[in-house]
Amino acid sequence: MNDLIGRVLDFKDRVFSAQSDLYARLATDGQSPKALMISCADSRVVPEHIMQAQPGDLFVCRNAGNIVPPFATMNGGVSSTVEYAVVVLGVRDIIVCGHSDCGAMKALGKEDVLKHVPNVAAWLRHSQAAHKVACDCYPTLEGPEFERAVAMENVVAQIAHLRTHPSVATAIAQGHLALHGWFFDIHAGTVQALNGETGRFQMVREGEPMPVALAHEVRRAADVELMVAAQ
Repeated sequence: MNDLIGRVLDFKDRVFSAQSDLYARLATDGQSPKALMISCADSRVVPEHIMQAQPGDLFVCRNAGNIVPPFATMNGGVSSTVEYAVVVLGVRDIIVCGHSDCGAMKALGKEDVLKHVPNVAAWLRHSQAAHKVACDCYPTLEGPEFERAVAMENVVAQIAHLRTHPSVATAIAQGHLALHGWFFDIHAGTVQALNGETGRFQMVREGEPMPVALAHEVRRAADVELMVAAQ
């Protein structure tokens, strides 16, 4: 048997038994995760490890390229996960997490590679804006530095897509939801977070405020007081 698959045989005795009270509480009370994290399916990027989360802490959606397709009436797994997390679970934070050495980002623009994986190619069309921005705005970058720029711009693009989802847009307007963009460096074990005010990624450091892409704040475009006065 595959060694990894075989580990499930002693999960109950070693892991579950050590956290039996936590699992009992989750089984009785249900889940109330603190955040939704949308990350890449890359096996080196493990959201629960990065956030040192316990069972029940984190609602997770993983896919190639940490992509969030723009809202559409056609049902999709990512859209359903986002809607469930926001409307049913009431998460107050959504994190989109990209990472270094991302295979999906490296494949963008490489038709010779993508022609062999048509489903991946179709999925990555949701990241074409990030690739275009990187090509046009970072003309001197090459290799890993260029791929890093694509991955960071992809986080920005996916956060923009998130805001097209009605459940997300409503929760943001009500001040109930904050959005975060993170970049995980596999080599260094560090996380950079998108600062929505500067539009730049900043290193997350102990003792310093956490940069936020879009903070909790009531955001209603119409001035209600003026509308009432006009009536």
